[in-house]
Amino acid sequence: MADVGGGFGFGTGTGIGVGPYAELTFDSEGDVDRASQGAVSRMEATDVLVFAHGWNSDRSTATRLYDRFFAPFPALVGPGVRLGYVGVVWPSMRFSDEPIPDFEVAGALAEPGRGCALDPLTRRALGEFWPGRRAELDRLAELLAEQPESAAAFIEFGALVRELVGLDAVHTVHAVAAPAVPAIFAEDVLEVCRALSLALARAGAAATGTGIGTGAGTEGPGLTVGGGLRGLWGGAKELLRQAAYYKMKKRAGVVGERGLGPVLAELAAGRPAMRFHLIGHSFGARVVSFSLRAVPDGARYVRSVTLLQGAFSHYAFADRLPHDKGRGGALRGLHRKVDGPVVACHSPHDSALKVFYPLASRMAGDSAGLLGFDERWGAIGHDGVRAVPGAPRLSLDAALREGVPTAGCVSVDAGSVVRRGGAPSGAHSDICHEELARVVVSAGRMGR
Repeated sequence: MADVGGGFGFGTGTGIGVGPYAELTFDSEGDVDRASQGAVSRMEATDVLVFAHGWNSDRSTATRLYDRFFAPFPALVGPGVRLGYVGVVWPSMRFSDEPIPDFEVAGALAEPGRGCALDPLTRRALGEFWPGRRAELDRLAELLAEQPESAAAFIEFGALVRELVGLDAVHTVHAVAAPAVPAIFAEDVLEVCRALSLALARAGAAATGTGIGTGAGTEGPGLTVGGGLRGLWGGAKELLRQAAYYKMKKRAGVVGERGLGPVLAELAAGRPAMRFHLIGHSFGARVVSFSLRAVPDGARYVRSVTLLQGAFSHYAFADRLPHDKGRGGALRGLHRKVDGPVVACHSPHDSALKVFYPLASRMAGDSAGLLGFDERWGAIGHDGVRAVPGAPRLSLDAALREGVPTAGCVSVDAGSVVRRGGAPSGAHSDICHEELARVVVSAGRMGR
């Protein structure tokens, strides 16, 4: 089993205020800890909430998230519902300089723009995330601390990041013809860092509500945020962050398809009356969505899916892509595997998905510039489900007042509550709200 940051507890003594609670623990290849699966199989419950955390989590942060999010549910469900609670633990990593609303002690977070150096916790997390890469990570940390005003230093930084991502020189040369390689790792590193520096400025402005100017000197090929090359090291740090996200994105799909999906199928076979309600945040939304690939035809055990600020394409469930009618989304039609709705909660205040996701998701060879937004690369957590005919779009108030449909995809604008958070991610992690718990209850037909 891959190390995900500590021992794995389940049942009592986990710090979770509801019960019965268990954890399903997976390594990076999707292999499950069988003891944790056994704990879920022994649950006395009619309905089981299965929640997968997102990218910015270690095990401790994930446990606190589950405790906070699950807390309202006992008071929301009907008398015939006996809930079980499952926290999925998979190996992501925690960038300690990214704020999570209400999770940090006062004064623990650095101010946006505090500098580019890697804090000790993030440096340690990167070492655990990329074991055996200490020399490369030490050099990246050194460059970020020194911020040399040198094009050669940026070129070296970009080459080291590409090594971490797994792109050797041959892959980089041919990246324009290789759609699996995002342009963010293949194009000129100075232009990428300029684009990411501007994105950071925009994300910071969005978080503070100040806006940024659009006059001369703020955009375009000659952009220098902060003056000279030295002002681009914030973008370089973001490139390193995006490299970790790129790896976590692929890992989330593997854990969902090869891990969580087959485990849920086994659990359902042993407990055929048990109903599962899947919840995922950020890349955890990718985990639970890709798990649907393992649901057998005609099975009815997945009763609802709720995606909170999902970090994958808004076209994922489409049978046909608007820009390529011959292809469908990565999860085309899989919403039909759910005996209930797939609810995508989204927020315009999520800077991670509004600003950075389109940059990171653009494929090499795309004709748009790095600074341009292309709807092809929009995230489901930014603007909901797209290109699925008949999929309603609801405000959060309407969803809570009228309920959500009993089948199919539905988008819920949760921006009225998902709105707090600092740069660079904005409100991406602002998900612990009773209103969102009520959406889950509505989707699962579990209410009073």
